[in-house]
Amino acid sequence: MDRKNQTPQGAFERRRYMNVVVQKAVHPQLASYIHSATSGLLPFIQKGLVDRVVVIFYDKAHVAVEKFVFKLTVNQSYGSKIEEANLEFALRAFLIKLTVSEPLTRPLSSDGSWEITAYFRSLPPDGEKEAQLWIPTDTKMWMQPPQITPIKSMSCDPVKMQLYLEQPSPTEPKDPPTEP
Repeated sequence: MDRKNQTPQGAFERRRYMNVVVQKAVHPQLASYIHSATSGLLPFIQKGLVDRVVVIFYDKAHVAVEKFVFKLTVNQSYGSKIEEANLEFALRAFLIKLTVSEPLTRPLSSDGSWEITAYFRSLPPDGEKEAQLWIPTDTKMWMQPPQITPIKSMSCDPVKMQLYLEQPSPTEPKDPPTEP
């Protein structure tokens, strides 16, 4: 298994992006899932509707054990007036920090799963065809407030982004409550 024991070996390969070594999905179905999630979110991010994008890792009972949270703010007044060089520099710093965040994580079992989830500030209008591609999540919430570890924040107008890791509180019950 590769990164976090959640994907088969060979699903990712090391590549350079913005002069930083990153892991790129090469398995066709995995690459398609990541591409469809990110390209499907783009119109909503551009409109400022997305509050955060979260990569959630689950155990075999589908209980979240770790969340990488990307909190986004897009300044709508910029339109297309973006300083690409400044944005690229800020994104490179973000990618570098992401590649060294592995020691902050906990080992995960190989029988778990993961997903990309978006949290919206407000729901998109019903008439938008892109809105129909997204389905509500059934993610189980933790009973206690999570342990939050900041990883990186970036402010390069028009984009502000924070990345942090959420993990269950040490006092979180290990077994989810059973329903009567």
